[in-house]
Order: sequence, then structure tokens, then C-alpha cells
Amino acid sequence: MPKLGVLTKQILRHVPELKRLRISSIDQVEVDRDLLDVIADDERLMPHLHLSLQSGDDLILKRMKRRHSRRQAVQFCAQVRRLRPDIALGADIIAGFPTETEEMFKRSLDLVEECDLTFLHVFPYSPRPGTPAARMPQVAGERIKDRAKRLRATGKAALQRRLTSENGATRQVLIESDKQGRTEHFIPVAISGETPGAVRELTITGYDGTRLTV
Repeated sequence: MPKLGVLTKQILRHVPELKRLRISSIDQVEVDRDLLDVIADDERLMPHLHLSLQSGDDLILKRMKRRHSRRQAVQFCAQVRRLRPDIALGADIIAGFPTETEEMFKRSLDLVEECDLTFLHVFPYSPRPGTPAARMPQVAGERIKDRAKRLRATGKAALQRRLTSENGATRQVLIESDKQGRTEHFIPVAISGETPGAVRELTITGYDGTRLTV
């Protein structure tokens, strides 16, 4: 079976009429040299990746059986940003995984800024019977809720910074419905009177809190 980078190259090579190709959620350890080449060289691959980071603490990552360290996550984000400076990065992060201390949690909070994340999907940990994590010392429910709330607030602030930076930019917006489209960077845009499926060049004039406006 071809690796993701080879598959991506083949799709772009054999479907030249394809205007946009977007990779959704991905584990950074699956990113090979071929995919990095495409990120750097082919504008049809959208400048947006959503990463399965899960935590910013090495011990928690180990207990989750993740295949990357915190240092590797930060280095990867810096690498793809060098290749595609305007890329927007998102991540999944779990709050309150068993044995997570406040210090460990703060490393996840800090990761948002260190990796310059735009989109954050926050998941409060909940045990699944029969899993190794369910047998570990659990974090109190109220503490999990508080950490998830703080992570979401950090993610909201990161998104606001990105929305602010888009003001005045010209973007190729894919029209998803008569009320919303998305830029190359997966940022939602409030629209009206457009044809779903079309790609329109639009100038960003501001944002309404969670979406760009034109």
C-alpha cells in the first residue's frame, strides 16, 4: 500500500483538473518526505493540517502510547511552517487524562502557542471500561471540566488572532452553502447569495467572532 505522501502526489499528478486537495486529521508520524514535498511545492494542497497531538507532556504522551514526543511535535510544526509559511494548524488535545497533574496540563496549554495552533479540538477525558487508561489513577471530574474550559479559552484566543490577521487578505473561498464558505486555510467565511461548490476570490473585511466576513 502506498504511503500518504506518494498517494497525495499521485492524486495531484493524475487529476490535473483537481483544484483543491485537503488533508484532514493526521498523525504527524505518518508524514513522509513525499508529503512534505507536496506541502512545499503544490498550491493545490490546501495550507491546513489538523494534528493528533493529544497532549503537550511527554509522560502523558507515553501513557497514551502516542508515537511522538513534545519536542517532535514542536519541531514538526516549525518544519511545515518553514515549508508553507501561511499554513494553518489545528490539533486534538485531551484534558484530564489519568495521572495528569497541573504542571503536565500547563505543558498542553503552552503547546498551543509553541506550535502556533489556529484550531483546537478539546476533549475532556472520559474512561472507557476495559482500557489501560481506565485502570490508571483518575483526575477528578470537576478538574477535568476546568482544564477543558481553560484549553478552549486558549484555543478561542488563538483563533481570534488568526481571524484578525486575515483582515484585508484576498482568499480563494470554497462555497459550502448559501451562508458559509471556507478559505484555503479552512477558516469559515460568512457569505450570502453564492453558489455552493464554486470557488470565489473574495477580500476579507473583518470577522463576526468565529467567522471571517467579506
